[in-house]
Amino acid sequence: MNNIMAIGIAGGTGSGKTTITRLLSERFGKDVSVIYYDNYYKAHDDLTYDERAKINYDCPDAFDTELFLEDVAKLKRGEDVLCPVYDYTVHNRSNQTLLIKSAPVILLEGILLLSDERIRDLLDIKIFVDTDADVRILRRIMRDVKERKRSLESVVEQYLTTVKPMHEMYVEPSKRHANIIIPEGGHNMVAVNMLMERINAHINA
Repeated sequence: MNNIMAIGIAGGTGSGKTTITRLLSERFGKDVSVIYYDNYYKAHDDLTYDERAKINYDCPDAFDTELFLEDVAKLKRGEDVLCPVYDYTVHNRSNQTLLIKSAPVILLEGILLLSDERIRDLLDIKIFVDTDADVRILRRIMRDVKERKRSLESVVEQYLTTVKPMHEMYVEPSKRHANIIIPEGGHNMVAVNMLMERINAHINA
């Protein structure tokens, strides 16, 4: 495994996973590589936009987990990978790929990382970012409307029909598998700094 450490950062939508991931990536630069589980949503070229918009993207079946596991295993072996790129504006995988270079520390981010035992088995540190539901939905609305060009109505409908029930079914229960629970995500700098110290120790070991 080349002494490569894999850290999984899970938690509900809008919990602050991406903020923590960004802070760590900025702090350690090329010593850290990031792989997003969201990029491994299955391709649905056979469906229309309207049909793709109705898919439940918050359940395990929405992901190409086999490919994700394969790529994470390669990164842990010191190999670079070409991961898919998901386009949220069209609800489908794009034709692009993203080169991810292996590094001393691999950060994995995604809402359902800790709900799959096969993924958990690849992780050296399992983190769950825990943030109040009202804060998370407000963050999701802001993100999806501004960055993903969704209508407010579609974001609210998706949250009520799939995001919230899937969070309660899969995401929240996965918290029990975490080694570390970080309340309030990237705003919890005490926890973030402790995590940085652990990563720094690994890199300089």
